[in-house]
Amino acid sequence: MSTQERPGTQERLVRSTQELLWERGYVGTSPKAILDRAGVGQGSMYHHFSGKSDLALAAIRRTAEAMQATAEECLSAPGTAYDRVAAYLLREREVLRGCPIGRMTQDRDVVRSAALRAPLDEMFGWLRGRIGEVLAEGQRRGEVSATLDPAATATTVAAVVQGGYVLARAADDPAPFDAAVHGVLALLAAQTTAGRPDSGATTD
Repeated sequence: MSTQERPGTQERLVRSTQELLWERGYVGTSPKAILDRAGVGQGSMYHHFSGKSDLALAAIRRTAEAMQATAEECLSAPGTAYDRVAAYLLREREVLRGCPIGRMTQDRDVVRSAALRAPLDEMFGWLRGRIGEVLAEGQRRGEVSATLDPAATATTVAAVVQGGYVLARAADDPAPFDAAVHGVLALLAAQTTAGRPDSGATTD
């Protein structure tokens, strides 16, 4: 069987850890669960990684990189600043599973570890900065009101997404997430020169 048909041991460990961290969080993900999910024997983890924390860091970084790539695809797409932010907000998500990166901030052991916390802070920092850049570009193009604060608005957008996940999971219903997203889009539309009332056409 070729390596293309079956990923190597290290890759299976990282992928399995990504899945388990999303499902169970850091505390709930045991080394045994990782090994069972990856289908590898005991000792494989320590051949490639120094332990659970080292493997979790690799998995968190992989997830953060994937999330950044997906967000960038929306935020660098053609269209106005509003269109691009709306595309990010309205993209398809597994809402009831929550955010795989946001979930990590709820784990005490992750938050207490500077190493594990770093990719979370980097990802959210990048996201706020990138959305802020899009909005500032919209201001320069005359698409967005000059009174809008791009940095503060970008933070609001990121907070709405994370808060929307929490509300949706608490209700076991994606409706609160959708309401939060459309609410912030309505506020943003009021700050655009075109006054865009409808954002439905920007979904992925």
